[in-house]
Formats: sequence, structure tokens, C-alpha cells
Amino acid sequence: MKYARIVSLFSKETGMPLEDALSFFYNSTTYEFISEGVADMHCRSDEYLVDELKMEYEESKNKE
Repeated sequence: MKYARIVSLFSKETGMPLEDALSFFYNSTTYEFISEGVADMHCRSDEYLVDELKMEYEESKNKE
């Protein structure tokens, strides 16, 4: 359920379609860190993780 909340909030805050937000999430470094338990990312709040995703998203846009 945590992943669903994160993706939903990320989608709302970026205006990204839910399907695109889900794809970005599962291909993100943030997801990798959460799933591997790096720095206890899985214990962080949904809002914190969404902020991390948004920073990663902005960085990816700047690389294009």
C-alpha cells in the first residue's frame, strides 16, 4: 500500500498521469533505495519520499 500512496501523491503533485508516475517510480533510484532498505528509506514518510521522487524527476528533466 505504501507504494500506491507514494505514486498517487507523486502523480497529483507533478500533474503526471498515474501510469507515467508509476513507471517513473519503478525505474527510479528512490524505488531502488526503498526496496533494498538503503538508509531505512522504507521508514520515511510518504511526503518525504515524494519529495525525493520530485527532485529525481527534476534532475532527469534537466538532463534532457
